[in-house]
Amino acid sequence: MSDEANSTAEATGSAGERHVRVVLVDDHRMFRTGVQAEIGRTEETGVEVVGEAADVDQAVTVITATRPEVVLLDVHLPGGGGVEVLRRSAALMADAEQPVRFLALSVSDAAEDVIGVIRGGARGYVTKTITGTDLVNSIFRVQEGDAVFSPRLAGFVLDAFASTDAPPVDEDMDRLTQREREVLRLIARGYAYKEIAKQLFISVKTVESHVSAVLRKLQLSNRHELTRWATARRLV
Repeated sequence: MSDEANSTAEATGSAGERHVRVVLVDDHRMFRTGVQAEIGRTEETGVEVVGEAADVDQAVTVITATRPEVVLLDVHLPGGGGVEVLRRSAALMADAEQPVRFLALSVSDAAEDVIGVIRGGARGYVTKTITGTDLVNSIFRVQEGDAVFSPRLAGFVLDAFASTDAPPVDEDMDRLTQREREVLRLIARGYAYKEIAKQLFISVKTVESHVSAVLRKLQLSNRHELTRWATARRLV
């Protein structure tokens, strides 16, 4: 066998030895199905998906029952969001025998979301634009204890933890639900209602209801004022 063939065989064998047990936490079933199809081919990727959950309560139950090595965690979930999953799973993360490590996987690239889940105990944060290959590599790095971030998001974390002062509390943002914040950011980025509905897997009518609620809570009159408000807070 040639040296090149030997090298290829060794690389394949090494990759085949990798194995990690993963739980998927996301409130969109179609997204979970897509991730499962992309990374859950255990013989090829080394990733074994051992459980799924759509909200905070389900996530804590599944994580406790399966004790995975890595949890892919959406930031915005019914029941309190990813931060609540992290809070309630703190005892599992502290288990020295087999720590459960969390990698946030979200459509949001907002600084406050990134910083929130990292402060909560996640080991990394990547956005849903990531490729399947990069996601698999990120999962294994988190399993090994590394911190993993999409390039732009790493700067948020460095800036936040380099400061000696805690970020100020934004009382206006605190009035909004997680879904309202999600809609707010997409509106501020210029997305049409139909585009937002498609991206968030909700109806146009639901988008309209969320926008109305955001305008009312922030005491704004229209989406142009909303965009200026979001831009001033670097949410766009």
